[in-house]
Amino acid sequence: MANHVLKKIRGVLLPANRTARWFLLCITTGLMAGTGAIIFHILCHFAHYFFLDYMAGYRPPHPVGDPPLLGHSDTPFNPWILMAMPAIGGLLSGLLVWRFCPEAQGHGTDAAINAYHRKNGLINPKVPFVKTIASVLTLGTGGSGGSEGPICQIGAGLGSLLAQRLKLSSRETRILMAAGMGAGIGSIFRAPLTGALFAAEILYRDPEFEADVIIPTAIASTVAYSLFCTFMGWGSLFQAGDFRFTNILALGPYAGLAVALSTGVFLFVNIFWKTHDFFQQLSWPIWLKPAVGGLITGSFAFFLPEVLGFSYGFLQEGLFNKVTLWMFLAVAFGKIVATSFSIGSGGSGGVFGPSVVIGGAIGGAVGVFFHQMCPEIIPNAAPFIIVGMAGFFSGSSNVPITAVIVVSEITSSYHLLLPSMMVCSLCYFICRRWNLYRAQVKNKIESPAHSGDFFMDILEDIRVKDIFNPNKVIAVIPEDMTFDQFCKLFSATEQHYFPVVDRDGQLSGIFSINDIRHCIFNQELGSLIVMKDIARKKVITTSPSEDLNTLLRKFTIRNIDALPVVSDEDPTRFLGMISRREVINFYNDSVKRMKSSRDLQQVTPF
Repeated sequence: MANHVLKKIRGVLLPANRTARWFLLCITTGLMAGTGAIIFHILCHFAHYFFLDYMAGYRPPHPVGDPPLLGHSDTPFNPWILMAMPAIGGLLSGLLVWRFCPEAQGHGTDAAINAYHRKNGLINPKVPFVKTIASVLTLGTGGSGGSEGPICQIGAGLGSLLAQRLKLSSRETRILMAAGMGAGIGSIFRAPLTGALFAAEILYRDPEFEADVIIPTAIASTVAYSLFCTFMGWGSLFQAGDFRFTNILALGPYAGLAVALSTGVFLFVNIFWKTHDFFQQLSWPIWLKPAVGGLITGSFAFFLPEVLGFSYGFLQEGLFNKVTLWMFLAVAFGKIVATSFSIGSGGSGGVFGPSVVIGGAIGGAVGVFFHQMCPEIIPNAAPFIIVGMAGFFSGSSNVPITAVIVVSEITSSYHLLLPSMMVCSLCYFICRRWNLYRAQVKNKIESPAHSGDFFMDILEDIRVKDIFNPNKVIAVIPEDMTFDQFCKLFSATEQHYFPVVDRDGQLSGIFSINDIRHCIFNQELGSLIVMKDIARKKVITTSPSEDLNTLLRKFTIRNIDALPVVSDEDPTRFLGMISRREVINFYNDSVKRMKSSRDLQQVTPF
């Protein structure tokens, strides 16, 4: 009785302990990622103030939710110094990365995705620290990029570092790494739900979520967001009006916006990766490439400084209807070129942020155009900026669900979900061929991180009753059969395993041809031995309800090729035999059917 009570208590406490352990791990990851986001955010503001404001006199507008921390200097604007700043930042960033951690170059989200799929979530412990400084130098000097790439790699690196220090399993390390990635996004963009969805959806090209990641990331993202806002202020990143979708005729212009955004995605993805591949092929030192990319960015910004840095303030001006159609188009194209050279050359920054800016600028241009053409249907161009941010991000990153949520969170505008869903879906399907994240895999089946999971899933879904043939003729040996009688029976059968039953027909033992090989030609045994004496009494059996994973483990215990099948209700009632060959053939046929079904599904667009 006492043992029964103890087992009951243990059965309750063990799951509770596992839950408490994971809750603590997620909170710790959130605190680490949130702290990293705060430090990174403050350093970016200091760098912007020193390099852009104090040195060059450039003071771009800021979004309402992210005002400058240090005010402004009195330095007059000098475009020549401004032009040199991205090159200086690229050089310093390149030297730092080259000297201490080459993995920290480029846009960090791709590196984090690659670590999840191909490195069991393991990230070099140096990455979060080197990535922080390198990104501050790239972005703080005017390099065109986003903060999400660095904070993704910083948060992912901290989550991975925690897992490595605690010696967690590969699966647990991947989960904490993804939780850190999502927590970083959720905090720095003040969008906790986005962080949870982003980390689960960004891993795959197909519209698929990593289920293991969502809950841990939601906890970590909530903690990181709360910590970040406690120090940096609450509220959304952008301030937007109370825009509402109230006219079905506006769906036409929004469909036109999806086409324009898809064109922009095509240009951005192709220009970015061709620039990236060009710099990768150069035999120059890796510290020199971001400096050259920064110099080209600075030269371009000499005529259009709005493309430098994050450019979020430009979108805020657009939401206040202070930007012209041609300026929207100029910044959209300029941001594509500037980001391609700043980050594609090896500079440290993200492409999520530029995607939002480019999409918002294209949306602003389309919105102004339709507002001028049909003001009664499109009374305000600003909603097109918000929907444009979502649509471009969806098309360029294969994250249609996250894209809808992120723009709603960073603008606190939840009344544009309908047009956002339509535009994001259209952009996603149109832009499937182009993607900013090369490390994404198509789906879980193609992820190295899940290669063993699907084998187990298939085995656990198949039962012995799916394979077992109860009508198959099996020679059953009575316990009192003499050895002489068995030898006559054996000469007429190809059977290798022989179940032994008692007078009531109940299974009492089993033997194989190997067990009697040494004495099968010994005529002296004759009727002196009965088969009960030869049979093994400890019989390993299976039942119709048992899954194949368990069955295969039993086959390997003694390297057995066949097992007796007994009734689920009565483990002594013999039903027949099942062989290892039957199981393997059935498994192979099941895999073929799954692949054929998947290939047929891939023919259709949905």
